[in-house]
Amino acid sequence: MSETVQDRVVRVIGTTRRIPLENVRPDSTFEELGIDSLDRLNILFDLESEFDIEIDDEEAKKVTNVREMVAGISQLLAAKETASPES
Repeated sequence: MSETVQDRVVRVIGTTRRIPLENVRPDSTFEELGIDSLDRLNILFDLESEFDIEIDDEEAKKVTNVREMVAGISQLLAAKETASPES
């Protein structure tokens, strides 16, 4: 069974911050998870690598919780899919 975008985002956040995955919920804010600005940068780098996308730093600063992060990555993945020619 393939992982959803949300599953992958939760795994990256949990792994990067060493937070038990069951504690990372869609409505969890970064503040609740103890994620500071440096942690957010590390998570962004890991998410870019995980999904092979580029995340705009200014847009990323507006994201405050896991659900918004998942939505933003989903949009980037959809845009990437429509931009790349099908094999």
